Amino acid sequence: MEETISLKEIFSTLMKRIKLILLITLVATAISGLVSYFLLTPIYQSSSQILVNQSNAEQQSFDINQVRTNVEMINTYRVIIKSPTILEQVINELDLDMNVSQLANNITVKTEQNSQVFTIVVENPNPLTAVNIANTLGETFQKEIKEIMSGNNVKMLSEAEVPDNPSPVNPKPLLNMAIALVVGLMAGVGLAFLLEYLDNTIKTEQDIESLLDLPVIGVVPEMNEEQFHQKSRLTKTG
Repeated sequence: MEETISLKEIFSTLMKRIKLILLITLVATAISGLVSYFLLTPIYQSSSQILVNQSNAEQQSFDINQVRTNVEMINTYRVIIKSPTILEQVINELDLDMNVSQLANNITVKTEQNSQVFTIVVENPNPLTAVNIANTLGETFQKEIKEIMSGNNVKMLSEAEVPDNPSPVNPKPLLNMAIALVVGLMAGVGLAFLLEYLDNTIKTEQDIESLLDLPVIGVVPEMNEEQFHQKSRLTKTG
C-alpha cells in the first residue's frame, strides 16, 4: 500500500514534538549568544587610505595615460604592501607580538575600480593597535616604495583614527543568534520527523490496516477503572 503524508499528519507530528523543537531552538540560540558575548574575542577594524597620483613633474598637465598607469600599478602595490619587507619594519617599529604571516592575515587591501585610491584595512583585538598598524603600514609603504619602485607617486590620503566609542566588527552576536535560531529550528523539526519515523509502535486503526493490510472490524474504546465497572454493571443488569 502506497504511503502518503498529509498536511494534517505533518502538523500533528510537529505539535507532538513541539516541546522538543522549542527546547533545541532555545538551547542553540542561548549557546550562540553565550559564545558570541563571552567566549569570542572582539575584533576591531581600522583603515587608512593611500593615493597613487602623478609625480610632481607631471602634475602641471593632466595625462590620462599616466592616471591609467597609476591605477594598474595599484595591483603591484597591493602585493608589495603585504610583503615581508614592509611588514617586518611595521612589526619592529610597533614591537608587535606576531610574525609576518600573522600580521598579513590581519591586513586587507581594498581598491575601487578605476580609482587611484586604495584602502588598508587592519583588524585587531585592540582598536588602538589596529589604528597604529594601519598608519605605520601606510607610512612605511610610502617611504619604502621610493626605493623599491623608484617612484614618488604615493601619498597618505587619510590616516586611521580611534573612534570615541569603538565597536567591534566581529563577532556579531545578534546575527550569530539569528543563524543559530534558524539552524536550531531546522534541527528540531528534522529530529521530530526522525523520531516519528523510527517510532514503529501501533497507535491508531490506520496503523493496524497499514501493517496487516486487513480492515478493522471493531474498536475497543479506552476507559478507566470506574468506567469499566459501570459498563460491567450495565451489562449484568441488562
